[in-house]
Amino acid sequence: MLDIQNIDVKIKDGDKEILKDFSLSIGEGEVHAIMGPNGTGKSTLAKVIMGHYKYEVTAGSISFDSRDITDCSVDERARMGIFLGMQDPTEIEGVRNSEFLRVALKEVTGENVNLYTFIKELERDMADLKLNDAMLHRSLNKGFSGGEKKKNEILQLKVLKPKLIILDEIDSGLDVDSLKIVSENIQQYLVEHSEASLLMITHYPRILEYIRPDYVHIMQNGKIEKTGDISLARSVEKDGYHSINVIDKEDIYE
Repeated sequence: MLDIQNIDVKIKDGDKEILKDFSLSIGEGEVHAIMGPNGTGKSTLAKVIMGHYKYEVTAGSISFDSRDITDCSVDERARMGIFLGMQDPTEIEGVRNSEFLRVALKEVTGENVNLYTFIKELERDMADLKLNDAMLHRSLNKGFSGGEKKKNEILQLKVLKPKLIILDEIDSGLDVDSLKIVSENIQQYLVEHSEASLLMITHYPRILEYIRPDYVHIMQNGKIEKTGDISLARSVEKDGYHSINVIDKEDIYE
């Protein structure tokens, strides 16, 4: 589904290279988790896959569903079925949450949205996430708590129904109960949409106990240095990143 081949990435109009010879392949229905110390390029990777204007791919390529999307705009990628749940969701004063979701759905699908059907499905999704219906009428993320913002990102996921889900530290700022609710909704989505794939960026293995990854990748110095299963994440939690022995790239997908 997603194939990233040997990309180098830097900030536009700058010299600092953040990702270096980075490669990653994600198959249909697979769950991948990326961990690593701060400043290794994890969030940059998420934004680059989504096409963020701040970054420039100077070498290599990104393909989605066998189409080269290296130079595609954000809206093109969203229409293809790529979704990014952000680490720090933006507040937009004056744009109602419900209207934002309805317009986003129309733009992604290219179809008019039946208002009654939309509202009923939205209310069901909000109940699953244990979100108050009043949040539909508030400005997008304005005055939302950290947990509400993260739940609202998952609400967008449930509404837009993407094929590739990228979640950048969706677990940060969540208490134990909210983490369980968010994880259950993500897991439910993956069960209902078995062709969908998930890339999770996290510092904490706890969410991986709820959403079991097929692969756990450790990033250091702008590239993947080691890949394993959930036991790799547990090892990091116990002993830290310094305990990870780097392996050759050829060993990553054995």
